[in-house]
Amino acid sequence: MTASTTTLHTAAADAFVATVPSAALLRAVPLDSAAAAGLAGPDGAIVTSFVGGVSVDTALVLDDLSQLTAAGGTVSPSVSVLDVLRPALEAATAVFGTGVLGDSRIEAVDALLLDPATTVFELVGPSRTEGWFAVRLREDGTVAGLGTSGDGAVATTVLPMVGNLGRINAVEMALTVEIGRTRMSVRDVLGLEPGAVVELDRSAGAPADVLLNGRVIAHGEVVVVDQDYAVRITKILDVADGI
Repeated sequence: MTASTTTLHTAAADAFVATVPSAALLRAVPLDSAAAAGLAGPDGAIVTSFVGGVSVDTALVLDDLSQLTAAGGTVSPSVSVLDVLRPALEAATAVFGTGVLGDSRIEAVDALLLDPATTVFELVGPSRTEGWFAVRLREDGTVAGLGTSGDGAVATTVLPMVGNLGRINAVEMALTVEIGRTRMSVRDVLGLEPGAVVELDRSAGAPADVLLNGRVIAHGEVVVVDQDYAVRITKILDVADGI
């Protein structure tokens, strides 16, 4: 693993600890690969995959998941720990450029942690280790010209994506149609009852957003086809220039 790639992994870990809700400030400290064996234990770890110009796997092992949900401001059963972690994982994988962050899952990660391409970071709090965060750049992802700019920021040049995307043509992804959003406090969400009206941020007749794994790729209008809701695409967003 080159020094520049390690720098990119470190930037991802730093972005994660800067965003993840925590009762205390955390630091990401690189861990010797030999010490990574068995960290996840029998329950596995929270694993998330990112696909874009590069392919990245992340794994998160935490000592106390309940503290994370409490630090996130909710202990409601309707909000999972994966929901609380999502913004931090998005911040971590954003350093690898534009792409799609898949759904998180809990699985065994011994092979990932011991992979030579994986960098494992110890999440160190003021008094003890709170967990571990691992980042792996997969072999089917390619990165060219990794390095740092004069101000210390990570600079990346991604190779053309056509060949890489061809490998995932058969992968199923979640397509979502969104008619609007709003922001609510946890108190208001927990107080919702049947018959309550939630006002959205979009006027009647405005186009709906079409999202692929959470990223807007098109606009459209909601229609009915054979008594089922559907969406008629009115505009495809040009995302290729940003990848």
